[in-house]
Amino acid sequence: MNKDSNVVFAGSIPENYDRYLGPAFFEPFADDMARRASLEHPKTILEIACGTGIVTRRLRDSLPASRIVATDLNPGMFEFAQRKFRANDKIEWQQADAVALPFPDRSFDLIVCQFGFMFVPDKPAAMRECFRVLNSGGVLLFNTWDKIDNNPAARMTHETIGSFFDNDPPSFYELPFGFHDETLIRDLLATAGFKLIESSLMKLPCRSSSAAEFAIGLVRGNPVSTAIQERGMNMQMIQDTVAQKIGERFGAEPVEATMQAFVWRAVRE
Repeated sequence: MNKDSNVVFAGSIPENYDRYLGPAFFEPFADDMARRASLEHPKTILEIACGTGIVTRRLRDSLPASRIVATDLNPGMFEFAQRKFRANDKIEWQQADAVALPFPDRSFDLIVCQFGFMFVPDKPAAMRECFRVLNSGGVLLFNTWDKIDNNPAARMTHETIGSFFDNDPPSFYELPFGFHDETLIRDLLATAGFKLIESSLMKLPCRSSSAAEFAIGLVRGNPVSTAIQERGMNMQMIQDTVAQKIGERFGAEPVEATMQAFVWRAVRE
């Protein structure tokens, strides 16, 4: 699998991501992110890596008067998100690369990014761009997964999928769970110019209606499915095995696990 394929969310991936991973992984943290965003009272918000609009929806509902610009590098993701909103929701959608944001200096009061910076190859450039487009006193809010050992459903999925490959197993799950070093992240933010840098570790319930549905998202809702297809492996057999393992460990209906991530806040003074 081409390394770049690990960041391509296309085809049926957005729908499976939104329907089967959204409720388990992303909606609980999105609720928290929207609450934190509301405390900043921003007039203008930039969302980076908006994905299928899970955080976007909550930002719109909690900050009805704010201007929101939602961006993503993958057109398939934000095009899927657009269909979930009405014209009077007044979301501005734009394809954008986090390392070269197409906005003037000092354009936004708040930048929000949920589980997106892990996929950016040039993280120092992304932090510099966030600093550049924030107003004085503007805030960057983002979260990153803790290490995979502290996210057991993801770890079990990664190990189960890997067990089907004699060599060079799919590496996708190493990417989202590989950017958790607090010292590194703090240094990146400080080097970009941010002050008042804070982080908090959050452990939340990870719930799904069934192991079978959760497995669809875990296998087909991210680019690991591309690696499986490229290598001609039996996708359904892998998915069924993941469902079996998840069900044995966390329950078949419903699934009850936990997940853990860091939430970061940094200010451009």
